[in-house]
Amino acid sequence: MHPLNLPWIHGPWRLLTRLLESLQPLAQLAARLYVGAAFFRSGLTKIQDWPTTLALFADEYHVPLLPPAVAAPLGTAGELVLPVLLVLGLGGRFAALGLSVLNVVAALSLETLAPAALQQHQFWGSLLLALALWGPGALSLERFWPGRRVAAAPVDAPAAAPTSAA
Repeated sequence: MHPLNLPWIHGPWRLLTRLLESLQPLAQLAARLYVGAAFFRSGLTKIQDWPTTLALFADEYHVPLLPPAVAAPLGTAGELVLPVLLVLGLGGRFAALGLSVLNVVAALSLETLAPAALQQHQFWGSLLLALALWGPGALSLERFWPGRRVAAAPVDAPAAAPTSAA
């Protein structure tokens, strides 16, 4: 018998796995709410004082490839629209990818970024990557979208018996 073959652990492990998987929709919702709120607040701050926002894009934020007069409205629009889509779970992967681009550009656009701020961007990036890879989850409006692809059966689910045409 192999030393790692512990049959007594299989039942509890399956139970723990099912419990953790049942919490996935709540975790996805929490991630969407957390990241969405952070970006949306940033967008609101920008539109509350537009002249200062334009000055920051001209002097502090060095957005690659875009002039400040274009980067400011595009970035602000992204920070206001994409978080709403993400939180609602409509186009969740699209919103997560779009916010990922904004997140990377924001981190690269500052000449100096405090370690705590860099860590925050990395955390947001990891949550956005997970949402892009696994989608917004069962607690999203996307779930009710017509023509939505049905998720595959869990790996440990028994395969359906083949039927024969008589």
